[in-house]
Amino acid sequence: MNINSIKTTNLESILIKENIRESDSKAYQNESCHKIQNYSDNKLEFDKLEANRIVHINTIKKICIDYRLRFLDINFFKGEIPSEAIDKIKNLELEHNTKIDQFKIMAPSIMFRLKKTDDPLLFTPLGNNYFYLIHKWGNDLKGLRRLRMWPFLSLKNLLFTLLIVSYLITLVTPLEIFSKNPDSSSFWLLYLFMFKAIVSIVLFLGVSLGKSFNPQIWNSKYNKS
Repeated sequence: MNINSIKTTNLESILIKENIRESDSKAYQNESCHKIQNYSDNKLEFDKLEANRIVHINTIKKICIDYRLRFLDINFFKGEIPSEAIDKIKNLELEHNTKIDQFKIMAPSIMFRLKKTDDPLLFTPLGNNYFYLIHKWGNDLKGLRRLRMWPFLSLKNLLFTLLIVSYLITLVTPLEIFSKNPDSSSFWLLYLFMFKAIVSIVLFLGVSLGKSFNPQIWNSKYNKS
């Protein structure tokens, strides 16, 4: 299979679809409007905003956890803000007759340290845990990113993945190397050995590199997480 033929993931589309799914109730939307208008950090007129780009923090958190992304203040972002995003900010300020000076970025962890182009999203806070999606730029995420990051959702997911990986490695390992008369007991003994070895390696690397699971890092400003 050609890896390049795998479809990419447009993070902006995923976020908007998830946002619509969670806020499809008219009562919920009306309640949201009321809360935003009463507790707005930026002086934006709600009626002039695109409703599907108003995103609650819970939706942002879910997407960040699923795809192992960060959601941090713009001052932690090490990439360059494209001119298209700056133009959209200026247009918002003109349309709403206000100055926007608070921004958040959703992007892979590496974008908060190095210059890469992996689908950053620019937000501004509206108040009461709501954010307005201003612009998305860069490349779409790799299509398999969510699957690749699934083991890091929790310890349970990681252990299940290691069980599967250990089993597959045991299947392709010649039992004759370890036993003159290989049988099913030899296979399961080797499987347990493989599992313990792989778990030890993963734990060592995880601890030494300071890695954490997705729910712990989505809004963390520290590199080692």
